[in-house]
Amino acid sequence: MAILGLEQLVQDPRAQIAVVGAVLVFFLVAVFGLSSVDATKLSLQETLAAYARFVYACFLKPHSGDGTGSQQDALESFYKAQAGVYDTTRSRLLHGREDMLGLAASQLKQMSFATKPIWIDIGGGTGWNIEKMGDYLPVNDFFHAVYVVDLSTSLCEVARARFARLGWDRVKVVCQDARYFRLEDYESSLTEKSAVIKRGNVLYEADGPATKADLITISYALSMIPEFYPVIDSLAALLSHNGIIGVCDFYVQSQVDYRARNYTGGVIDRHCSFWSRAFWRTFFEVDRVNLEGARRDYLEYRFGTKLAINARNHMFGVRIPYYIWIGCSKDSPAMEGKLAELDAAATESPFLAALDLQSQKSLKRTESFENRSKAYESAIVNLAGKLPLPCFWYQNHHWRIYYDESLPKHRQFNDEYIYAFTWEDSRVDAKVLNVKSEDVILAITSAGDNILSFALERPKRIHAVDLNPSQNHLLELKVAAFTALPYVDVWKMFGEGRHENFRELLITKLSPHMSSHAFQYWLQNGPNVFGHTGLYYTGGSRHALKLVALLFKTIGMSGEVRRLCEAQTLAEQREIWARSIRRVLLSRILSWTVIGNEKWLWKALGVPPNQRNIIEHDYTSQDDAGAPQREGHAIWEYVVNTLEPVVNNTLLRDDNHYYLLCLQGRYSRRCHADYLRPSSHATLSHSYAFDGLRIHTDEINEVIARMSPGTLTIAVVMDSMDWFDPEGVEAEVQIRALNRALAPRGRVMVRSSGLRPWYIKKFEETGFQSKCVGSRVPGACIDRVNMYASCWILTKVKELSPLAKPAAGMAPLDLDRS
Repeated sequence: MAILGLEQLVQDPRAQIAVVGAVLVFFLVAVFGLSSVDATKLSLQETLAAYARFVYACFLKPHSGDGTGSQQDALESFYKAQAGVYDTTRSRLLHGREDMLGLAASQLKQMSFATKPIWIDIGGGTGWNIEKMGDYLPVNDFFHAVYVVDLSTSLCEVARARFARLGWDRVKVVCQDARYFRLEDYESSLTEKSAVIKRGNVLYEADGPATKADLITISYALSMIPEFYPVIDSLAALLSHNGIIGVCDFYVQSQVDYRARNYTGGVIDRHCSFWSRAFWRTFFEVDRVNLEGARRDYLEYRFGTKLAINARNHMFGVRIPYYIWIGCSKDSPAMEGKLAELDAAATESPFLAALDLQSQKSLKRTESFENRSKAYESAIVNLAGKLPLPCFWYQNHHWRIYYDESLPKHRQFNDEYIYAFTWEDSRVDAKVLNVKSEDVILAITSAGDNILSFALERPKRIHAVDLNPSQNHLLELKVAAFTALPYVDVWKMFGEGRHENFRELLITKLSPHMSSHAFQYWLQNGPNVFGHTGLYYTGGSRHALKLVALLFKTIGMSGEVRRLCEAQTLAEQREIWARSIRRVLLSRILSWTVIGNEKWLWKALGVPPNQRNIIEHDYTSQDDAGAPQREGHAIWEYVVNTLEPVVNNTLLRDDNHYYLLCLQGRYSRRCHADYLRPSSHATLSHSYAFDGLRIHTDEINEVIARMSPGTLTIAVVMDSMDWFDPEGVEAEVQIRALNRALAPRGRVMVRSSGLRPWYIKKFEETGFQSKCVGSRVPGACIDRVNMYASCWILTKVKELSPLAKPAAGMAPLDLDRS
């Protein structure tokens, strides 16, 4: 009978649910318990005791308190039993605190203060954040005062004991509701404090009362505050105009909530699935931790966003969503002037209007207004709605111009750059263009190498343009590296393509010099790119490099490739090439099956169909004594005319870093891009080196259309015009736009896969004088890359009358190379 009763019990659905529930609870207790305790710092007995107290306090003990219903009583009910082991049991559960502190510290290091700054740690508990900050800043010497504010008396007692042990007398522990904390109650002795922030070679100063904090942090506390609206309002009042606020906490949110907002600082990994949202909300509510999206939303509404990170805490297959957010005051006394100044720099406007952007009158546009940048227009929209400005406005450097990352034209690249290095010879560019200090240059970003080469010439302005956000992320990383890192680190990252401490450098050194979008991209991808993979084996072009490396390895020719790269004379290089490597790379089978494949040309080499058609046209138009033309032969012939002269005329080891990089995946100390010379680092690491740089994530036509007429002096469009359809109107539209934006005698530099591309005639018909400054003939090099058949300089010699606006509904033009 007993056995029969047991069988019936097992078959009972309610009993099955109970068993599954018990197993799930046991699993979660085991995961959180075992993963939270830092056993390396404890004995076995201490580990077991800490584990037991943690499990009891978090999963078994009721948190009803004494029945008064107050928040302090509830917190004490939760923390009193585990206050002594709190830090030990949260070492792995509360991820991101160290990163948040590192990001905040790196921001503070960019600021200069007339008096020592003040730091308030809200919900600081045991004071762990303060001690950990000592890894980044000398806390007791750097700050005038540090306030740890928490409502739990038990945790505050642990904090007081901590700072007594450390001897940090400037740290004060305040057991108080954060809603009612006021600095003037503790800092009445100071009457005035001034903060100065560096922006390149310009200083911005703001005076304020002593009762303003320069740093506020909240670590896994905002989600535990029931009335969070008044607390966030209080923090906004406490923070100085130039202050920094850092938050780290759990969260769950759907993309429906935030996808229409342009001020959140980027959406990489922000969306949580339905199951994740439902489970974690329910799970954390047991301990009065609330993950509704309103907490983070209101935080982003009340402050401006500098940096935002969305991450997951991976523990035994469990992925807990958390975020790190660095913000600032969303309003500034100098905001109006800054808006006008930055808008003028992006559009090359000669006017710096002092506009009252908050008034309704200034929000009305008239025909007398000049063109505005998209960044300025986004600021107008946000200010009219009383919203923070897009995160790009709160950067420490205003290199990156606002763009809407949600647009399909940006999403088409799937968050991947095509080019990890630039495939244009900078030496030829410098010789042909002869850049002067008064030049205003527009150039396609690509991998940014050419932009850095132009920066070495110190022109008045450089407008880097690319439709692919990831290409501009790469340029931002390079600019930040020159701004913040010594030469040895810059060389490791971009010379060798690897750096063992990339993530640490990104957090502590590079983050203040990057936009939130670029920072998120490199935080997510950088450790892999600069770790095992290597920079130059990433991006769309990696397919070609990896195929060549695999091919040589498979047939046992890796040694020959190494000897080719190390050849000390042209004769030795030619001999190695002729005896082995040539018959592999220039194999007709390889060319026809792989290199001649249209999809391969686009995906791996960035050659679109229209550019391939130009190559085919030149080949079929050649007089080859009536020889029959075979499909795919044009590409093979083009590759032969590209590679053969390079090997015969340029020594890879000493003077051709383009192909050296392709063959060995890194530069050498002897042969590398111009921007990687030690002397280049000395130039580009100056505080003013990139003051004139503006990075546009958009089509070329969109950028040019918003510029004041006659302001550009040089436009470098690489081979992008090869991409246009000869039967379409895109080429003429762009040529006319260039004519409008260029100053008299302004120049356009183009490279082409054709000897005389079809659009040269259109330039000549549209106010330009053409000059071929390089034309490839069999057996000779046009430059060290030798990838293009011709190079042209088109000089503006005639002004055109404006064309009518394009017809409504006309598709936007995708005019960038990448």
